[in-house]
Amino acid sequence: MSAFRIRPAVGEDARVLSDMLVEAANWDPVRARPRVAVLEDPSVLRYVSGWMRPGDFGCVAEDAHGVPIGAAWARLFPANAPGSGFVAVGVPELTLGVNPQWRAQGVGRALLQALAAHAPAHGAARLSLSVNHGNFAQRLYVSEGYVTVASRGTADTMVRSVR
Repeated sequence: MSAFRIRPAVGEDARVLSDMLVEAANWDPVRARPRVAVLEDPSVLRYVSGWMRPGDFGCVAEDAHGVPIGAAWARLFPANAPGSGFVAVGVPELTLGVNPQWRAQGVGRALLQALAAHAPAHGAARLSLSVNHGNFAQRLYVSEGYVTVASRGTADTMVRSVR
């Protein structure tokens, strides 16, 4: 496994998070869309638009040269405009994206663990997410304590307690 480090995400990481949002959206290489198509989709863009707003927090993974290779972040959504993995007001929804060359090397797990460790300091007792059926990341989420609480169409909503 190659060396990487995890650091807190900051406001200047909007571009990094956008890049990782594209990676997350393109988890299935057969259905991959160009960056512009992903980021023009309002239902996807809302996960990074206006980063870093109150309540947002996250982590960025960097390789040994300081190049971002992955990110995990959490954002609150209101009940009248819920995200795909919305479970309740006050439960942040997380997004995880890892550069394809770095997948299956522990980066995603390290990011999930770091985000969960930071969540209580941001007032979160739980984290939620939405994962498409067939996405290999679902096994990672289960192994990190996420449980399926709903299944809608082609995706599951999962939740984990962080306290």
